[in-house]
Amino acid sequence: MSAEDRQNLHAFRDYVVKTLDPTYILSYMAPWFKDDEVQHIQAEKNNKGTTEAASLFLKFLLELQEEGWFRGFLDALGHAGYSGLYEAIETWDFRKIESLEEYRLLLKRLQPEFKTTVNPKDILPEISGCLISQECEEIIQVCSNKGLMAGAEKMAECLLRSDKENWPKTLKLALEIEESQFSQLWIVDKDAKNVELKVLEDDEIETSDIQIFYKEEPECPNLSQNPSPPSASPTFTQLKPRNYQLELALPAKEGKNTIICAPTGCGKTFVSLLICEHHLKKFPQGQKGKVVFFAIQLPVYEQQKSVFSKYFEKLGYKVAGVSGATSEIVSVEEIVENNDIIILTPQILVNSLRKGTVPSLSVFTLMIFDECHNTGKHHPYNMIMFNYLDQKLGGSSDPLPQVIGLTASVGTGDAKNTTEAMEYICKLCASLDTSVIATVKDNLEELEEIVYKPQKFFRKVKLRTTDRFKCIISQLMRETESLAKKIFDELGTVTLENVFQIQNRNFGTQKYEQWILSVQKTCILFQLPDKEEESRICKALYLYTSHLRKYNDALIINEHARMKDALDYLKDFFANVRAAGFDEIEQNLTWRFEEKLRELESVSMDPGNENPKLQDLSFILQEEYHLNPESRTILFVKTRALVDVSFFLLGKVPSLVSCVMPSASDAGMTLPAQKCALDAFRTDGDNKILIATSVADEGIDIAQCNLVILYEYVGNVIRMIQTRGRGRARGSKCFLLTSNADVIEKEKINIYKEKMMNDSILRLQTWNEAVFKEKVLQIQIQEKLIRDSQGKVERVPDKENKKLLCRKCKGFACYTADIRVVEDCHYTVVGDDFRKCYVSKLHPKPKSFGYFEKTAKIFCSRENCSHDWGIHVKYKTFEIPVIKIESFVVEDIATGAQKLYAKWRDFLLEKIPFDAAEMSK
Repeated sequence: MSAEDRQNLHAFRDYVVKTLDPTYILSYMAPWFKDDEVQHIQAEKNNKGTTEAASLFLKFLLELQEEGWFRGFLDALGHAGYSGLYEAIETWDFRKIESLEEYRLLLKRLQPEFKTTVNPKDILPEISGCLISQECEEIIQVCSNKGLMAGAEKMAECLLRSDKENWPKTLKLALEIEESQFSQLWIVDKDAKNVELKVLEDDEIETSDIQIFYKEEPECPNLSQNPSPPSASPTFTQLKPRNYQLELALPAKEGKNTIICAPTGCGKTFVSLLICEHHLKKFPQGQKGKVVFFAIQLPVYEQQKSVFSKYFEKLGYKVAGVSGATSEIVSVEEIVENNDIIILTPQILVNSLRKGTVPSLSVFTLMIFDECHNTGKHHPYNMIMFNYLDQKLGGSSDPLPQVIGLTASVGTGDAKNTTEAMEYICKLCASLDTSVIATVKDNLEELEEIVYKPQKFFRKVKLRTTDRFKCIISQLMRETESLAKKIFDELGTVTLENVFQIQNRNFGTQKYEQWILSVQKTCILFQLPDKEEESRICKALYLYTSHLRKYNDALIINEHARMKDALDYLKDFFANVRAAGFDEIEQNLTWRFEEKLRELESVSMDPGNENPKLQDLSFILQEEYHLNPESRTILFVKTRALVDVSFFLLGKVPSLVSCVMPSASDAGMTLPAQKCALDAFRTDGDNKILIATSVADEGIDIAQCNLVILYEYVGNVIRMIQTRGRGRARGSKCFLLTSNADVIEKEKINIYKEKMMNDSILRLQTWNEAVFKEKVLQIQIQEKLIRDSQGKVERVPDKENKKLLCRKCKGFACYTADIRVVEDCHYTVVGDDFRKCYVSKLHPKPKSFGYFEKTAKIFCSRENCSHDWGIHVKYKTFEIPVIKIESFVVEDIATGAQKLYAKWRDFLLEKIPFDAAEMSK
């Protein structure tokens, strides 16, 4: 660094101080800053604010004498996302940042109105490109912990420090999209540079703990090298496809409907680009093709839209996309009409076909289904193809699009032999109307040079030789069973027909879980002439069975993780019990648990009780990193709890672990945080281990790994192939670590099924194409007959008025005649009577979705019940409860018969739409 640069940095220090939050770049400046200086800067921010911290940071920075610190500072700015400040310092031209001053002053004056009128969660996806990624995370966190006003205040503070030239215009557009009142106050120069809004995925969508489907990120087609980091992504138009990629693309280029089945890591996305380009170029003058590419999940949708845009816009084609995150602010009809290539999440097209905004699939000339093995049952892929097949088999003269499917494994379903596997694959082909399965045959050697199949090892680990924790919890479960059995004994044989006879005393198993669930369901539907007595008994049995389920869960956690994790799980449960109804039974059960708590804490902290599986995991890693210190590992685990445990265990080695897990609940990692972890794993050589649940098994593109560890992690043959496919480096290994012999046996069955699948594909490829097409057609005709016959059986809504009773205490809640349907899928109850039946508490994680703002949770108001009934929301101008059917028992008024429903769609009540006029009365 020259003396002039130091002098310039000092001269322009005011701009730096106004813009920079030094805590975002401290980790990148570690080589130049001492630990006490870092702590001093962080403390300055906590005690005095960001501006003071930036001043202190700059003071330390200008005092540095070590070689390379100035370049390090610039690199740190670039890594953290301070692109505007980076450019200004590199050129010593701060005019762009200076031009933002008037907007900063305007926002400061309007900050009180901004805080009270702007919903930060609504506009964050649009303006996130103007903020540092860490700021986005902090805004979401403040909204969750302190509410929307605090979140808006945090957002304003971040915008005031933004170094992005277009943030004022971007904010204006975001406010206009959300129709915010603040838009009228936020005046921006009409000549301001146009801004392209970047829509982030909704990282707060709640999903269940089922497998989460992700797709591999487009790889560098020059697969002899590692995929390039985002900052140096290859230019696809300058790359030459490999021979095996041309082989995979050939049938599709010939116009045939094709399933492309090739290993993870071979570049199937690039193959789809080749097919798409060939397809669009084949149309004669005056005609145009239209391609739709389907991606199942938002992260995949975003990355594929980016890849297709970069590739095709240089060729003069228009590319756009619609997902669930953007469907409310863009017109699907216009996007489809005005673009050559459309990237969609499949449900968007399902909805558009149903509403008629997309009249038929004939508007497209090519459809590409990513991860096409999901085409089955009620998956959106199948809904799209039902529409396609109805058009095909219905004799329509309208042209149908070509269909391409991409997958690493077509699967075998429940097939037990090659013949059954062939039938399963034929049904998948029939669902996608494909006549060709393209695999690599002629260029297999080239493929095997690129995609290496890891060597697989099975390690069966012994369980703890003594498990005092399990003994204590098992004793508590036996006591709880005895208390429940007394209730049954009171009733005699007339009532529940000895349903509580213990069928499976193997505590801590899935079988016990299934049994206790069936007992609980039977108990909930139990009826007596004396309704007060019925309520007492049902509530008691509900409490006993609920506690047994929690104890069983804790034993499962204990088997796979640490005793401490299992104990923490139970302590959280009993804390929630205390905060709710806490009646005499709950007090007794809590007392029994707390009586054992000191001993449980003692055994959970004893180093001698460490889980042997975790010790073996640590041993494998130590061995592998001793042999090859540069090893790169993916560790697959089943649950987020195990991610935390593994991270703790491995985190004892500094700079070893980068962690990622799916946002399967609000407690999970957000999508931007996952992206940061993945980016760190891809680009940072110090982050050598990625810990993941199912987020990475189906395709996220990551740097080549030479070690894959499956910790009690096994699924079907498709999952096996895709998890194994993460280990792409030469000489890679795959370990399955388990204490259960059945898990190893299941994986061996998967290996057999993979061979069976490959053999089945080879046999099908020998068929005459006309014969194969006829086979596919016959399956399609048969399946359509079944579909049509099922469709003719109309589900008639039940118009009879019924009662909803609390599932826990059997107290009356409401009549079905008072239920109204909001926005087609949410259920509320009208009338003052229902309000008397519940109490509400502020929601711990309030948030907005669509026209709804979730503000509170509602609970049964009966004494000592407090069963969770749903949420309280602000819908437009109305404050209404939204109930969940799984919290209630439905009772027929005439017969007294009772039923349970897991989902509203299973309950055929007459749907009366929510009416604003009715509410105003």
